[in-house]
Amino acid sequence: MGAYILRRLLLIIPTLLGIMLINFALVQFVPGGPVEQAIARIQGGGDVFEGFSGGGSDAGNAVDTGGNENYVGARGLPPEFIAELEKEFGFDKPPVERFVNMLWNYMRFDFGDSYFRSISVIELIKEKLPVSITLGLWSTLIAYLVSIPLGIRKAVKDGTAFDTWTSGAIIAAYAIPGFLFAILLLVLFAGGSYWQIFPLRGLTSDNFDQLSPLGKVADYFWHITLPVLASTISAFATLTLLTKNSFLDEIKKQYVVTARAKGLSERKVLYGHVFRNAMLIVIAGFPAVFIGVFFGGSLIIETIFSLDGLGRLGFEAAVARDYPIVFGTLFIFGLIGLVVGILSDLMYVVVDPRIDFEKREG
Repeated sequence: MGAYILRRLLLIIPTLLGIMLINFALVQFVPGGPVEQAIARIQGGGDVFEGFSGGGSDAGNAVDTGGNENYVGARGLPPEFIAELEKEFGFDKPPVERFVNMLWNYMRFDFGDSYFRSISVIELIKEKLPVSITLGLWSTLIAYLVSIPLGIRKAVKDGTAFDTWTSGAIIAAYAIPGFLFAILLLVLFAGGSYWQIFPLRGLTSDNFDQLSPLGKVADYFWHITLPVLASTISAFATLTLLTKNSFLDEIKKQYVVTARAKGLSERKVLYGHVFRNAMLIVIAGFPAVFIGVFFGGSLIIETIFSLDGLGRLGFEAAVARDYPIVFGTLFIFGLIGLVVGILSDLMYVVVDPRIDFEKREG
């Protein structure tokens, strides 16, 4: 098992390299780079992307004829100033050299400084990470704690009234978009037209530092209740039905019939024999669930509940062409996803020690 884990860890390097290379190459063809963003801010031109609309005389007249033809909105700025901006952002070097330098820095977890914020990227990530960790970890944990027992119960009660109405409920929950459910929670429980039970925004209260340790815990859970519920709602259906179908497949196998014929209790059969085999496919879906909640829904949920996490940070950086933040968060997201995949394989072995990945590869 140790050799397998070592190989998987070594595979992280070329995988991350491929992810960064593809995105770095794509960025080279995206208009409105950081230099143009800086020019737009200096000249008070508002949105730099207005120059790419193709309409209006401003777009046609915004190109400087003094050697700055590559930058929309550079009219009136001296070439020396544009060259200084390029040097500051590192665009005075060829793309290959910039990419190699970026990889060398990332190997040492040096993500540089934000182009437009007076703070390092690693400090920004550390500042925003608790919000995304909160949403991803708690949402995934709650989804598994509820879906696995419910799926097992549905498998045991297959075809009964309980199975029918719970299936209808979880499918209806799956059909509700996460952002719509989040808005519904706000309207009902966060000072909308009904009850003011939960806070409208933020991860903690303004007086969090003055609270007692128990008060801090209570305040934290008070703030995350609605965002976590909104993040979790769509994960219930997939996990519950996956668990049910996995158990149904195992229950029909011969070893289960044999165990029952030997007089084992139904609980012993389910949790002593069926559980270990049925849970393999459920565990295999853990990385997808965690990464989906951690990354996929974080932007919308963070925006609705005014949470300042990695989702909003990455989106705002992409819009502003703040490349150090874009590539820094991309690197962190990719690394977390790959590590979670390795942890999923380790959980396979914990659930069923008979699995030997090294023999399977051989």
